Amino acid sequence: MLRRLFAVLCLLIALPLHAAEKQNFIIILADDLGYNDLGCFGSPDIATPELDRMAREGMRLTNFHQGAPTCTASRASIMTGCYPVRVGMGDAIALRADGQMSPSRVLWPNAKFGLSLDEITIPEVLKQAGYATGMVGKWHLGDAPKFNPAHQGFDEFFGVLYSNDMDPFDYYRGTEKLAEPVDRDHQVQRYASEAVSFIKKHKVQPFFLYLAHNMPHTPLAASEKFRDKSPRGLYGDAVSEVDWSVGQVLQTLRDLKLDKQTLVVFASDNGGWLIRGENGGLNTPLRSGKGSSYEGGFRVCSVAWQPGTVPEGSTCKEVVSGMDLMPTFAALARAKPPADRKIDGHDITALLHGEKGAKSPWEHFDYYFGNELHATRSGRWKFRDKNMLPNENIYNVEWRKLTDVVVPPALYDFDHEQGEQKSVLKNRPKVEARMRKYMDEARADLGDSLTGVPPKNARPVGKVDE
Repeated sequence: MLRRLFAVLCLLIALPLHAAEKQNFIIILADDLGYNDLGCFGSPDIATPELDRMAREGMRLTNFHQGAPTCTASRASIMTGCYPVRVGMGDAIALRADGQMSPSRVLWPNAKFGLSLDEITIPEVLKQAGYATGMVGKWHLGDAPKFNPAHQGFDEFFGVLYSNDMDPFDYYRGTEKLAEPVDRDHQVQRYASEAVSFIKKHKVQPFFLYLAHNMPHTPLAASEKFRDKSPRGLYGDAVSEVDWSVGQVLQTLRDLKLDKQTLVVFASDNGGWLIRGENGGLNTPLRSGKGSSYEGGFRVCSVAWQPGTVPEGSTCKEVVSGMDLMPTFAALARAKPPADRKIDGHDITALLHGEKGAKSPWEHFDYYFGNELHATRSGRWKFRDKNMLPNENIYNVEWRKLTDVVVPPALYDFDHEQGEQKSVLKNRPKVEARMRKYMDEARADLGDSLTGVPPKNARPVGKVDE
């Protein structure tokens, strides 16, 4: 009897240690950060010492693509591991209160839509494996009470329900709206404090933290410590403060000796917002920016970090996506991803661990803006089809009125230039045929409103009146 009691006692004592040995996961997301706005991605004039150190200790992902070039859709793709149009985040969600369709295809306050509760999110997958799940920051996947993060797999939520240029702009803790006013100048610090508190609270159990900053999306803000410090003005100040917050998270992991068992992935939700001028990001050497299906809209700066696991000072040039995070986390946590539905993302563990010979799992990556299929990429090649409105600046409604303007098909070779300036279509007929086949496959699967093809395998978006 005493021997059995001793064995049970030993098991109970060991449980927290065993739980602490499981891998933790953190996603840190910036809002509208430009591809060229980190020192480790070439910025000459914005100070980002913490992310630069993160890159020296980890891996730069230089071909990291989000599922969309604007925030609602890209966040849906991260949470579900799916193309946004597959989970219903297409044109239909973008109606504003005035009845006009938002050119950005994002959810607006009091929207009737949100991420369907039938979708399976990253936190819901990890909760099956015993993870504590927390979110701090910007949600933007539905502001109706039923779509609150507390109903989408997060045990804890502190933050806001949409972008900081939308009103009313309030903090929520769980489903409760707080009386605390949002102090934009200190919002990054507020988020950092909440994130650190969550990590400390769950240090003896496996956890997933999603830290989604509102910065550097306009209107810009920064605390006294960072204001008027950057040569890039208030935009640079805001980026530097987001960088500081990353340092707070990583240092907390080091102090708690959780760094070697925590995979941290930093990225932007889409490219920099070029039409904001000095208040927007810079996507050099990529073409265009937020809202565009050129690389400047979809390809974002990203860094992965886990000392002893992610190779120090490494660079991954393979095509990967925010959609890959769900299946990757599930594999590493020995959790079960959804088996009853199509998941577009892939397990990229081999790439993150720097395994020799590891290649991109994406045979082709498709560029959807709302329900419009604009382009596809396979390895070094990117193909854009004809009948495309010029979307260098999707936020200028005048562009959308140029329905008689046809942009000819183009094929870009990223082995030779990254700026999508020179098409090599005439010289590569076999490549063109393969890329057109990929686009036909995408249309047959998820449709294409530009060519009148309805989606066959898209799931319904969440609705308030369900």
